[in-house]
Amino acid sequence: MRSTYRTLRTAVRALRRNIMRSILTCMGIIIGVGAVIAMMEIGQGSSVALQSSISKLGANILMVIPGESASGGVSAGAGSRVTLTPEDCDAILNECPAVRNAVPNVGSRMQLVYGHKNWQPNNIDGTTPDDLDVGNWQIAQGEPFTMHDVQNANMVCVIGQTLVRELFDGDNPVGKKIRIKNANVRVVGVLQSKGASMMGWDQDDILMMPWTTLKYRLSNSMLSNVNQSAVAASSSNPLTQVNSLSNLYPSGGTSLYPAPSTMQQADQPMPIRFHNIDRITVSARSPAEIPAAIHQITDLLRQRHRIRPGQADDFQIRDMTEFTKAFSTTTRLMTTLLLCVATISLIVGGVGIMNIMLVSVTERTREIGLRMAVGARARDILRQFLIEAVVLCLLGGATGIVIGRGASTLVKMLLRWPIAVSIPAILAAVLVSATVGILFGFYPAWKASRLDPIDALRYE
Repeated sequence: MRSTYRTLRTAVRALRRNIMRSILTCMGIIIGVGAVIAMMEIGQGSSVALQSSISKLGANILMVIPGESASGGVSAGAGSRVTLTPEDCDAILNECPAVRNAVPNVGSRMQLVYGHKNWQPNNIDGTTPDDLDVGNWQIAQGEPFTMHDVQNANMVCVIGQTLVRELFDGDNPVGKKIRIKNANVRVVGVLQSKGASMMGWDQDDILMMPWTTLKYRLSNSMLSNVNQSAVAASSSNPLTQVNSLSNLYPSGGTSLYPAPSTMQQADQPMPIRFHNIDRITVSARSPAEIPAAIHQITDLLRQRHRIRPGQADDFQIRDMTEFTKAFSTTTRLMTTLLLCVATISLIVGGVGIMNIMLVSVTERTREIGLRMAVGARARDILRQFLIEAVVLCLLGGATGIVIGRGASTLVKMLLRWPIAVSIPAILAAVLVSATVGILFGFYPAWKASRLDPIDALRYE
């Protein structure tokens, strides 16, 4: 340990004798490490910003829609069956660990009237207040509707900026009422602008209200009739207990009409009434958990809908795979680019250090011979020059980290680009600096240790 300390002190003293040359020798490492740190921080900040943007566009959003129905061999397409219920949405939210949030949706297209103006938005969305979180919506004016409004089917809504412009000429619409199908709906909030989507659709041309209001009070769709012959009628089920003429004389014990046979019940099953919704919008906890969320939702809905093994699903799950692929490809491309830049920069810096160390060995040939003549061994000379190279690289790496951090901060201040501090990149810069010093400093140190003391003392 004492010998290593003396060798380190001797190496530092030798570097201080030619401080300008030592600084110029470090410049390659300084520039390389500084460029790597700055690019890593700017690149990581851009990656985080890109991930946030893609997430807002729906990278972790899943759409659960009803399956297709067919009549006479003609398919009505996806979403034509009536299979999804609000209870399905609640079950997905409570029983699927990979799901962050889930909301029911009912859609419609109707004319809006305010004063002498009218407008038909691209989408009238019946949902719950949680849809603002799922869709990354922010309230610009007023406030969102509440779960109390959903439970009571209150006539309230929030609107996008396009409706503010087309119906209200940019005035504050909060508290005013829009007429929809001869019903007055009060505006309680205004959404912040999102602009056009990646497909070119105007995302601000939207009206959101409680789904119960849209379904039961505006769309005139109270309940849906579904012919579910697979569900056996049970006497304990209150939905199947109907007060009809067959129970006109309950104390008599005699029915006015004969009970239908099993074959008649199978041929003409009674429709079961239930509340249905158009779709369920699900937000996964992260894009990486989308496959797990799809698997969990599929298993849950098959169990709830009593779908037997081998039978086709009565629902479909659609994910935004293209957004996830775009994000993964962009991140991988940026990482590869930064790695190539880092490799080239550090190789250039390492070659510069090896070149200067070879010059130093040539200049100090007589000193090396003198040290060997007084008892220094070859490994002592090797260790001294190797330590000099490592110290140069570490000093250059430390300076490069400071310069790189300053450069990225300056870019953030001047250009308003996002940055993110990369601790792994800083630690890797220190490790790579030491590695470059060892690799590129070994040959000059080995050459110095192989000098003959007599020839070294005679060197002019």
